[in-house]
Amino acid sequence: MKNGKLNGKVAVVTGASKGIGAGIAKEFAAQGASVVVNYASAKSDADKVVDEITKCGGKAVTVQANVAKKSEVQRLFAETEKALGKIDILVNNAGVYEFVPLEDVTEQQVHRLFDVNVLGMLLATQEALKHFSSDGGSIINIGSLASSLTPPTAVVYNATKGAVDAITRTLAKELGPRKIRVNSINPGMVITEGAVAGGYTEGDMRKMFESQTPLGRVGQTEDIAPAAVFFASPDSAWITGETLLIAGGLR
Repeated sequence: MKNGKLNGKVAVVTGASKGIGAGIAKEFAAQGASVVVNYASAKSDADKVVDEITKCGGKAVTVQANVAKKSEVQRLFAETEKALGKIDILVNNAGVYEFVPLEDVTEQQVHRLFDVNVLGMLLATQEALKHFSSDGGSIINIGSLASSLTPPTAVVYNATKGAVDAITRTLAKELGPRKIRVNSINPGMVITEGAVAGGYTEGDMRKMFESQTPLGRVGQTEDIAPAAVFFASPDSAWITGETLLIAGGLR
């Protein structure tokens, strides 16, 4: 794209093989950014995203890394720098979820969700600091409406996303002096491969969400991506520590 909003920028999008992450990666590329499509295990899905981007004339590469492991996160950024030369934007999108009643919560579940959703975000952000230039950068955390809507049977997931809200605001203050902005996008129910596989996009849960949503529908990945472009671009140069709910008015 000749005059895309992200021309010349390099972005790392974690968990970008599917869903919201894939949507953001494609939109970033369409706006002129070179994109690292990170994935933990779904290599063929990640390759497909890169293929779609390159077919449209964009630039993207895949890098495998589990964000919950420090050594893999270090490798993710080292490979990004080797392939694309620098880093301007980090989207902390990798996430896992599970809905169970309190009685069924296990230590293992708590650790699994916090390791990816909270520790992974911190490790990726920590590593990105070493690779941003003196011009600063933009970090976009993908939180969730769950942190404020707090639906039942999602206590551990909701807790991880509450942590994301706090991390966004804290790091905006801490990293502002280095010209690094930190914002988060908190989507409501979005139709993604993961949500479909979990059975959340059909039946009662979806009907309940739709009936309570002022705009009357659940989200699509393309409802989220333009906001990520806004936070990544100079259009939001004086915005940091902000949390944007994208949920059709559901609160």
